[in-house]
Amino acid sequence: MEDHLKNKDRLDREWEALCAYEAELCATTSATQPQNIKKNRYTDVLPYDHSRVILNELTNVSGSDYINASSITDHDPRNPAYIATQGPLPQTAADFWQMIWEQGSVVIVMLSRLMENGVAMCHRYWPEEGSEVYHIYEVHLVSEHIWCDDYLVRSFYLKNLRTTETRTVTQFHFMSWPDNGVPNSTKALLEFRRKVNKSYRGRSCPIVVHCSDGIGRTGTYCLIDMVLNRMAKGAKEIDIAATLEHVRDQRAGMVKTKAQFEFVLMAIAEEVHAILKALSQ
Repeated sequence: MEDHLKNKDRLDREWEALCAYEAELCATTSATQPQNIKKNRYTDVLPYDHSRVILNELTNVSGSDYINASSITDHDPRNPAYIATQGPLPQTAADFWQMIWEQGSVVIVMLSRLMENGVAMCHRYWPEEGSEVYHIYEVHLVSEHIWCDDYLVRSFYLKNLRTTETRTVTQFHFMSWPDNGVPNSTKALLEFRRKVNKSYRGRSCPIVVHCSDGIGRTGTYCLIDMVLNRMAKGAKEIDIAATLEHVRDQRAGMVKTKAQFEFVLMAIAEEVHAILKALSQ
């Protein structure tokens, strides 16, 4: 891994090959339907038909089954590990909470700020205090805990007003990751990931991950987490570029820049080094 990072030519070649990679199943018919176009934050970031998350249109605020979100699986196609999605728009906040409810998700990983350099990255889809209703879902902010300069954790009480069922949803919000860039160090993000996984442990529902477009920072986080989870399960050798191709088969453009791909390699090397150091003590 460290040799890989030092060998810039190899890294350049690998990234060029990744840029040329094209998924076989790449239809985006649903995303480009006239009634769905306004639900996409960016016109060039669209979910594939075969891996898009499908909403129950009977309970949807606009009678639609569309949301700009993709199921991302690792080994088991029946159990997605993640849902990669765009930062909600004002008109898709109710769709977002419907997806959370229907997918049984209890953990949200948010990797962008609401505004960055004067540009809206994501609509605030939760109440600043008290409760807010998004179609048939009532969201109550239970707590907001600032862990450090890099991230905070919010706890929500989510209620389906039709069935009166409730559940707790935890949002982990990482705030020091610039758009199209990388965090200043791997340390804070790896610590953040450990917090997320401690909260998630033992569950089988997908973790909902979003930034603004749902591919750059989102793809980087999902790839780091997927590779480290494979290692934790005993995988000795993992082809990270091939793993990224597998992820891109499910959502186009995941990990947007070479710097983000390099950051993935650095984060994985750092975590492996920390694990080996702990084992040797």
